[in-house]
Amino acid sequence: MDQPAPQVRHPKPWWRRPWVFPLGLLVAVFLVYSLPPYLGLDPARSRIPAPTGWYYPVLVTHIGFATIAMVTCALQIWPWLRQKHPALHRRTGRVYVFAGAIPASIAGFTIALTAPFGPVGAVSNVLLATLWFGCTVQGYRMARARRFGDHRRWMVRSFALCMSIISNRIWGVVWAIVLAPQVDTTFGGSELAMGQAIAGITTWTGWVVPLLAAEWWLTRSRGRKPA
Repeated sequence: MDQPAPQVRHPKPWWRRPWVFPLGLLVAVFLVYSLPPYLGLDPARSRIPAPTGWYYPVLVTHIGFATIAMVTCALQIWPWLRQKHPALHRRTGRVYVFAGAIPASIAGFTIALTAPFGPVGAVSNVLLATLWFGCTVQGYRMARARRFGDHRRWMVRSFALCMSIISNRIWGVVWAIVLAPQVDTTFGGSELAMGQAIAGITTWTGWVVPLLAAEWWLTRSRGRKPA
């Protein structure tokens, strides 16, 4: 008896992945807005109040590697590149890991310890850097072991943490709108205290919400697979 021919799965064309172009555009707009103050290596133009000494050089180092991470990460989750050019996908992945996420997370961990956003923000950023480093390394290990399902899941988490900097900016606006009417009550008229509260809450929601969304998506995707 003849065996039925295996079904060939054809990759969807790029226009049927409606999130590809908006994600690339969002990353490009974010970088065009965020990078210029640091290109001249002038601490006076830093968007973050930079303490004297080693903080500013490490901050710029973090921003440089994080820029590489964001660009290569956006390319890594592009289905067309992954399916049509697997060798390029692997090379881009190595760039993401070794010239992006790992050095960016190490530098991020270092500056998080002395960032001028208070202890709440410091704890959040330390955890973010640690989780980003751990998820990325684990994803790379799974790829080396050819456990590609696990590799994909860990890299989805790494992607969520990598792009959380964009979410962070969005949440900053949200919390500023929510808390501004409370400056004279909750914060006793102190705009500095309100700013510290906004920074602290934003650092947490900036990466926790995307990571929870990634976990929900992974669980939902796994649940749709046939038993």
